Amino acid sequence: MLKRLLLYIWVITIPLFFALNAWQSVRYYQLSEEVRRLEKAQQNQFEQNKRLIAGIAVLSSTERISKIARDELQLQKKNPSEIMQIHIGKRTNQDG
Repeated sequence: MLKRLLLYIWVITIPLFFALNAWQSVRYYQLSEEVRRLEKAQQNQFEQNKRLIAGIAVLSSTERISKIARDELQLQKKNPSEIMQIHIGKRTNQDG
């Protein structure tokens, strides 16, 4: 009786292990594909980030800003003698 029970357990266990092994293989393949997809998305984001940083560098260059101020906004640089600086700070007794 015990031998027969062990045989049934053995007969059920072996196919179960094969099924689990197959399921693990399928799951491993799915996860590998997801990792590849995420790595590709990460690479695309990295490349886009590099392009955006380069664009920011171009758009924020002092030459470009000066050209826009001069040509499009008709702004001019003032002479230092035309500039009045106002300092706002804590008032002391010496200031009057």
